[in-house]
Amino acid sequence: MKIKIVADSSSDVLKLDGVDFESAPLKIITREKEFVDDTELDVHEMVDFLSEYKGKSSTSCPNQNDWLKTFGDADIIYCITITSTLSGSYNAAMLAKNQYEEMYPDRKVFVFNSMSTGPEMALIIDRIRDLVLEGREFEFVCKEIEEYSKSLGLIFVLESMRNLANNGRIGHLTARMAGILGIRAIGKASVRGDLEMLEKSRGESRTLQAMMDILKREGISGKKIKITHNYNEGMSYKLRDLILADFPQANVEIYESRGLCSFYEEKGGMIIGFEKNI
Repeated sequence: MKIKIVADSSSDVLKLDGVDFESAPLKIITREKEFVDDTELDVHEMVDFLSEYKGKSSTSCPNQNDWLKTFGDADIIYCITITSTLSGSYNAAMLAKNQYEEMYPDRKVFVFNSMSTGPEMALIIDRIRDLVLEGREFEFVCKEIEEYSKSLGLIFVLESMRNLANNGRIGHLTARMAGILGIRAIGKASVRGDLEMLEKSRGESRTLQAMMDILKREGISGKKIKITHNYNEGMSYKLRDLILADFPQANVEIYESRGLCSFYEEKGGMIIGFEKNI
């Protein structure tokens, strides 16, 4: 029996040890260039271009056929998507699931709306991988992932919000004022699967402390934490050190965001996915 895990590229996962995995790329589109969020993408080149680009930019998600291609010929497929509140990726994946199961009635596809993005999706993918390697049955994995996702959280910090404003996620005035005043915006993925702004902060030290305060309020367990960043490795490691000071046993992973998350983070942004106490 062939088992495969697939996810759209907002997860920042390109490969996964121990199991068959494939990423369905989103696209970042401008009037001058189109960037495909796959293994060939030079993220730094994209970020540098966008930081100078003055025109409109947008994103597009994998369509039904794109998802079908990632399914391949697997008997069991676990599919994870970015929150349906911010993208059509989940709806397209559901169409692909229905078509695939109609074509192959003996095969099964589980499509999971992460209600999040980036490192929280990566935590879900890791958990599915572990369950698959344990030899768990399809129904067990589906139920376990539904429960596991309730124990996860995601927060973010942004130095610029221009791309969010251009895509209608926040108001242009809010983004413009934050840039003028040098304010960092801190927020989280809400239970509705959208972006909820929590605090504004100026200065790195105050921002780091605010992030720690929010992580504790959100119930960080001090177990698995994934930190992604866009041109902000230094601050990422400082946050890791603060986490480890309070949670010495924490497993903290730091890595650079890929295309879609880098587009919304912009330079200096960070996203933190973490397991919570429940």
